[in-house]
Order: sequence, then structure tokens, then C-alpha cells
Amino acid sequence: MSAPAVESREIVLGGLRVAYTLRRSVRKTLGLRIDSRGLTVGVPLRVGLREVEAGLRIDSRGLTVGVPLRVGLREVEAFIRSHAEWVIDKLKSRPAAEAQAAFDISDGAAIPLLGDAWHLRLASGNNRVLWHEGGPQRVVELALRSGGDARKLLLRGLQQRGLDLFKNRVEEFCLRLGRPVPAVGLSSARTRWGSCSSRSGIRLHWRLIHLPLGLIDYVVAHEVAHLVEMNHSPRFWSVVESLYPDHLAARKALRQAAASLPNI
Repeated sequence: MSAPAVESREIVLGGLRVAYTLRRSVRKTLGLRIDSRGLTVGVPLRVGLREVEAGLRIDSRGLTVGVPLRVGLREVEAFIRSHAEWVIDKLKSRPAAEAQAAFDISDGAAIPLLGDAWHLRLASGNNRVLWHEGGPQRVVELALRSGGDARKLLLRGLQQRGLDLFKNRVEEFCLRLGRPVPAVGLSSARTRWGSCSSRSGIRLHWRLIHLPLGLIDYVVAHEVAHLVEMNHSPRFWSVVESLYPDHLAARKALRQAAASLPNI
């Protein structure tokens, strides 16, 4: 069995847990490169790796390990550790990403949901979120108790609506593959849209609820495909394509959409 083409892994360097992407390509030497998008480590191919919880990354910052042929994981990690001081120094010295301003929760504010613009309505009530889809505008009503926290209530409402939708879409794609439906939960991971594990099932980032259904379905198809192949091998991508033929375009659109999501 050939090793997966791309995998997400972690290594501890100087007491710090560093996430890295192991990427296979044809090359003969080991190398390190750090730029504004992170660190790239090049080595050779066919690394016999254990199955990992593999997921879509929200961005590509961090450490990338490029591997040509027949280099074992121990050799890869020994090479990274031999440059640990330099790697940590370079990663820490990268310019910090500009902090995104918190979403302004005010009456009439527009918020993207499933790719459409919805508008907030602040009202008095018993701490419920009401979804009004009729009328000239789609409205999310935050029925707040006196002194209630509008941000927490909105977050709770978005997460519940997301979870309900995600469970439905996971079930749909599992039926297409003829696979049992796993447990589905929410994630708030900083770097992944989703993950799949034989132990905990599928977890999807709640912020996906802001995106069009087509992009959500791509992430769901990606994670459901891991029920068949717990890696990013050609066989894995073949499963993804059977579930979501336009996955290459969706993957590109997902990277572009990530930067414009509201910070709630």
C-alpha cells in the first residue's frame, strides 16, 4: 500500500507542539524553507505512516514537509528536530496576522448565512433565536432577556443551525457511499474545516454555516471520504471525486471564502 500523498501531523519542538503538513513529491534531497506562509521541509517519498485524523486546513500557514521516495517518518522528524531552534525562531518571527475586528452585533446588521445575506433583529424575549425566512429580507431575531448577551445567543443559534444542517448532509453523503452514519459534532479548530476519526466520528467547523451549501457539501464530502481512506492518497481523492466531482474548484473557492467570514 502506497503512503498518502498529503497528511496532517504534529511534532514537539522545544516543548512546543507544531502542526505540519507532510507532502510527497519527487525529489532527492532534504531541505527546509520558511516564507510568509510558513516552513517547507523537503525530503524523499514512501513514508509508512499510521492513520491520522486528516482534515481540511482553513489556511496554509505553518510547517510543510515535502517528501520524495523511501524516507521513513523517524528520519523526517529527526531532520526537523536537528533544525528545531532555527525552525522555532523563524516561526515565531513571522509577522502576526492582522487581527480581524469582531462582528458588530447591532439591529439591522447583515450577516452571511448559507451564502445569503441575513439581517439581525434585536428584540426582547426569553433568550431564543428565531429565523424568519419570509418577507423581503431574511431575518435572524435575537429575542434577548434583559441584560442578555447578544453575541453568545447569536453564536449558540448559528452553531445549532449548523449542526442540524451538517448532520443532514453527512447522512446524505454516507448513504451515497453505503457507509454507516458516524457521530457528527462541531469544531472550533483554528486550522481545519473538518476532521474524521474512527473514534469520535466527523467534526465540522461551525463557521461553515456562513458559506454557500455547495462549499459546505465539499467539506462534508471530503470528511465522509475519510471513512473509506483515512489519508490523502490518490484513492482518497477518487472517493471525493465520486461524491463531489467539482472538488478542485470548490477547494479553491473555500480558501478564498475563508478570509471574508465574520468574526463572531
